[in-house]
Amino acid sequence: GVFTLRLLQTTTFQNTSFTDMEGLGLLEDIELGSLDKHTWSIHFCQPWVRPALPHVDWDTIENLLKVYLQKFNHLINEGAMQRDIPYPFVVQCMAGCMLYPNRTSQGFAYVGYNGQDFLSFDTESVTWTLSQDTKLSRYVQSFLQNYTAFNELVEIIFNDTCADEMEVFLHYGRAALERQELPVATVFARIPSLDQLLLVCHVTGFYPRPISVAWLRDGQEVPPGPALNTSTILPNADLTYQLRSVLAVAPRDGHSYVCRVRHHSLGTRSLLIPWGNSEVVLITGLMAGLLAAMAIAAMSV
Repeated sequence: GVFTLRLLQTTTFQNTSFTDMEGLGLLEDIELGSLDKHTWSIHFCQPWVRPALPHVDWDTIENLLKVYLQKFNHLINEGAMQRDIPYPFVVQCMAGCMLYPNRTSQGFAYVGYNGQDFLSFDTESVTWTLSQDTKLSRYVQSFLQNYTAFNELVEIIFNDTCADEMEVFLHYGRAALERQELPVATVFARIPSLDQLLLVCHVTGFYPRPISVAWLRDGQEVPPGPALNTSTILPNADLTYQLRSVLAVAPRDGHSYVCRVRHHSLGTRSLLIPWGNSEVVLITGLMAGLLAAMAIAAMSV
């Protein structure tokens, strides 16, 4: 498959003299390391990351990061002051590379400003492209475009060095990348009104992230529509994932419903969790009985 190595940086510029920075390195969704916001030194998140490269390589990477961060902060602050950009503001950077099955690779670099696209780097033409046309973005683009040595370094790092080091990480981190955790699914119902039943299929504890969750009505897959609402895939604290799929139906509609889960850890099998009509009738009957009891109690007062 395609593998992606990403370096993420978020810097909050509170004023001209104080910044707050967070940095993170990811191989797919696995955290490789983070940057100490005070010393800008690397903290390794996985036991196999440090041994993957020689100590001298890590020293070089750490020194390059410190030089980059120092110049980055100076450049942004200078541009903000010259263009009267109000503080505070946030700058986000994402850079890295993708490694394809045929062993070719492609680098990328993006810059965001206050949560919006700002600049992007074309590694083939070695040029910076505006994502939003502002005084600050034009200043930064002009500076970077004329910084030939920096652009050549970025092109080499993300088109060559990044892919080479990713292959090493893929070798050392194979067990983590190939980890599989089976999904656990439960089906339950919610009753927002007497004429509507919400069937909820909650799936959690699975890894890797890709998964397929669908509802079957009488054995046929329910197509996308206003009655079907599937959440985005969310992370759990134990490095697994979860999501839920909600289907709106009419109580006692005479159909059978099954939640079907397909995941890499299941192989060719599917996880099928049925919701029986008897259960629907039972819950609807209990709700109707409760409402009737409340009505009788109100009349007797």
